[in-house]
Amino acid sequence: MSDETAPFTDKYFLKTREIVTKFGDTDVTYAIFMRRPVIFCPRLAVAWLERIAEQRGVRFEIDLCYPEGAWVGAGEPLMYISGSFRELSDLETLLLQQIGPPCVAAFNAYTMCTDLPYVSFLAMDARHCAGPPMADLMAYAASVGSERAKRERGAKGFIGSANDATAHYFGRDKGLGTMPHALIGYAGSTLRAAEMYHQTYPDEPLFVLVDYFGREITDALEVCRAFPELAADGRLSIRIDTHGGRFIEGLDTALSYAVLERHAPDAIRTYRTERELRWLTGTGVTAAAIFHARERLDAAGFDRVRIIGSSGFGPEKCKLMASVRAPVDFIGTGSYLPERWTETYATADVIAYAGAARVKLGREFLLRTGGRE
Repeated sequence: MSDETAPFTDKYFLKTREIVTKFGDTDVTYAIFMRRPVIFCPRLAVAWLERIAEQRGVRFEIDLCYPEGAWVGAGEPLMYISGSFRELSDLETLLLQQIGPPCVAAFNAYTMCTDLPYVSFLAMDARHCAGPPMADLMAYAASVGSERAKRERGAKGFIGSANDATAHYFGRDKGLGTMPHALIGYAGSTLRAAEMYHQTYPDEPLFVLVDYFGREITDALEVCRAFPELAADGRLSIRIDTHGGRFIEGLDTALSYAVLERHAPDAIRTYRTERELRWLTGTGVTAAAIFHARERLDAAGFDRVRIIGSSGFGPEKCKLMASVRAPVDFIGTGSYLPERWTETYATADVIAYAGAARVKLGREFLLRTGGRE
């Protein structure tokens, strides 16, 4: 048995392995499924399973029911795995961990990209993940969901991730990103942080956080005036990450409604939930805040400076932004991570023993139709 699996495997699977070893091994077939619709993300799980099989000197037959990136309905088998019961029985725990979460995250990423096809996304999920293995799964998921959105809807999708380790999923050698709030605190001003960054990385586009001092508009315009060539070439972007405790500079509730009246009047003339109203006209990074920033940049002659939104951009918020055609160019998000972890639970059932079909009562839908028995 592989040393890497035993400490992390549920004990009853380890005991099953010992019992099967004692009373005689047999060939089995497992069916893997989920209880909700997902985008299929099998690659990392399959690679792990193949590596374990090689370490153990055995072979597993892996039959994928769908190609990577396919939409799969609730309860439909995702894949079948056949081989020695002794060698498969203790792998279930770690295998399922690598199937369920990315399939749901890919579904969320796909939804966000198709709702906002004109926006480029950056995967900034790593800080919200429980360690590097999860971060790898989530970035992979974002890339799969994004690629489907690109194929089906012509979406811009995810253009990269925030670290080097996962950049390859997006066709890059390095992660993307410029400055955290801490750099602005260190520099003492937004403009000085931008100058420091540009002096250190003169050949890179400049993406500047503008909410540190609560002067999103003032600081954004100051940076634009300091870098007129970058602004004119479309190589300067401002990132708004205003927290939910205050409005962006220049707005309050009444002024937020006025902004939307100018740009998306239908948005405030229909029923909205409390959460939707907050994303439209409340504090933080709202639709009104993005329209307001765009207005002020354009009025100052910086119409080619792009806007990056971050802070809580999950599937629901993205759908709302799409409904009003918010003028955001990039979104930095880790909020495609599944909110309800119970939805990520993948399940495995043995459906055949020594070639004979046999499955837990109520799971007959997992049996191969017209396939092996």
